Amino acid sequence: MRYDSITEAIGNTPLVRIDPAVHGLRNIDLYAKLEMLNPFGSVKDRPAWHMARPHLEAAAGTDGTVVELSSGNTAKALALMAGLHGLKFKSVTNRMRVPEIKELLLLLGAEIEELPGRSECLDPTDTDDPLTHFHQALSDPDSTYLHTDQYFNPRNVEAHAMGTGPEIVKDLDGRVPDWFVACVGTAGSSTGVARVLREHDPEVRVLGLVSHKSDFIPGIRTIDEVHQVGLFDPATYDTIESVTSDEAIDGMITLIRRCGLLSGPTGGAAYQGAVRHLRGPDAELQGTGQRRTAVFIVCDRAESYLSYVRQRRPELLGRASRGHAPSHLTDAEIRAEARAVDTVDARRWIEAGEPRPLVVDLRSPHAYAALHIQGSVNIVDELFEELLRGGLPFSKHTPVLLACPVGEKSLRYAAALTRMGHPDVRSLAGGIVAWRDAGAPLVRE
Repeated sequence: MRYDSITEAIGNTPLVRIDPAVHGLRNIDLYAKLEMLNPFGSVKDRPAWHMARPHLEAAAGTDGTVVELSSGNTAKALALMAGLHGLKFKSVTNRMRVPEIKELLLLLGAEIEELPGRSECLDPTDTDDPLTHFHQALSDPDSTYLHTDQYFNPRNVEAHAMGTGPEIVKDLDGRVPDWFVACVGTAGSSTGVARVLREHDPEVRVLGLVSHKSDFIPGIRTIDEVHQVGLFDPATYDTIESVTSDEAIDGMITLIRRCGLLSGPTGGAAYQGAVRHLRGPDAELQGTGQRRTAVFIVCDRAESYLSYVRQRRPELLGRASRGHAPSHLTDAEIRAEARAVDTVDARRWIEAGEPRPLVVDLRSPHAYAALHIQGSVNIVDELFEELLRGGLPFSKHTPVLLACPVGEKSLRYAAALTRMGHPDVRSLAGGIVAWRDAGAPLVRE
């Protein structure tokens, strides 16, 4: 197949049936939409091109800069597209959480600016967040940046309504699947595909998958974060369920080893969430002679996430098991093991404790530099998790107070340290946000 430009190869990705012997659903045909086979490697190729195309064609030959608030696949696609048109690309984000993506963006010539935002994605209601200020500046008519604005741009949704959705119907011979399953990031793919499928059949059921509140899965928001996204509409989904990073990696390994699909963790989460959800309807169909169809999206490829897997499941890469890894703890285990302390008691403990607790701030260096508890030390959560591999990172005689943005990650680490034998470790309930809202003092670096 011959093209004049690589962008012409975007779309028309395969729809592949998953062997029932793998997923175990007897009465449901499960299909994977392989968006990982787009030329730049992900589902974001479609909206990136659809959003950027008007800017790129108008600015070709100038010294303009395309900019997006992205730390992942959208940034990667836009960097390549900008380069094709002789333009620069700038990625602005809270922090780059996947090292391979950051290195790839640098290889592509992208400029990366990590601002000390208070959440992992843009929250337009938080007027004190540097990410919000930057987003507002980009929207200024006098801005020199070419801003694609993936969280609010309707062309994000249009790209999937024009391409991904119709392709699914076409590849199912004009039929609409009974279920459509999608992980929710910017909400562009789930909204666009759902819109098309419902135009064909209003009865199609849409399952949206979000990351567990205290977990991180690349490309997926938590339920709190998706409500910050301008394109997110709860009415799009019949059901919203959460998945954990362990489930995402389990699904990823199944797709790779049993199906030959080099899926990343987002595709693994979609597969695992789909199978888990569909077990109920599958059982109900038994003996009726009826079959149903479900489609999920494999968003991107595995190669960019080896450090993510190594951090959470090192045994899969031939390394020693994590043992007390916080990501392996269940909610029940966290509730049983962890101790939380509110802002009032935490201040009393810090000011009058004998000995004074060591306050560990798990946020990004930029967020820490912007505002932190006086006397605290900054150890980014990923690094802190690495430290736990070697055993207790502190003396058992040192009381420890852990703090993160909203108190969820710190609670996991507190549970893990308690399990490892630390007698006095506590999590700051509500995190730095609760501390700030209570009027407790914070200092700048």
